[in-house]
Amino acid sequence: MADIFDLLADETRRELLTTLHAARVHGTPNGELTVSELVEKLGLSQPTVSKHLQKLREHGLVSVRTHGQHHSYRLQTAPLRELERWVADLLENDTDSEDEDLSTAFTAWSGADLGESLGRRLADGTHQARAVVADAQVKVGKAQEKVAKSLPKIGKRKTPNGAIDTE
Repeated sequence: MADIFDLLADETRRELLTTLHAARVHGTPNGELTVSELVEKLGLSQPTVSKHLQKLREHGLVSVRTHGQHHSYRLQTAPLRELERWVADLLENDTDSEDEDLSTAFTAWSGADLGESLGRRLADGTHQARAVVADAQVKVGKAQEKVAKSLPKIGKRKTPNGAIDTE
């Protein structure tokens, strides 16, 4: 059981399982997705997806079907059902807990909701945009300095923000 916790501790693996679960629930053929489809859906590199799928396969959480050079993966729920039973046994006599559906609790714990995935992508995009803007600001500042040096000094001064002000 400890191995499954180590395995599920990785957010990428949880995202892979969630994506495969969605394929199973929402009717893709046989509930399977190819590595290419997973790469596209998760926005990860092919080697990263393959590495994590291999780990999930070793622990029986996914199965693979090979057709030519393509591999299709499918979620296998038996190990998760075992985990669910173990957690249910722990909570069976817990009078302090609220009545809550275990699958909902597991989904919340796993970070499997769409918002987290979108939030991470939005944060990455925002970071990249800020880096581009910061780089552009540096270039504009250098260009302003160059122009300022080439202009006559009479009647002109720099403002605190680096702009040139005429009097």
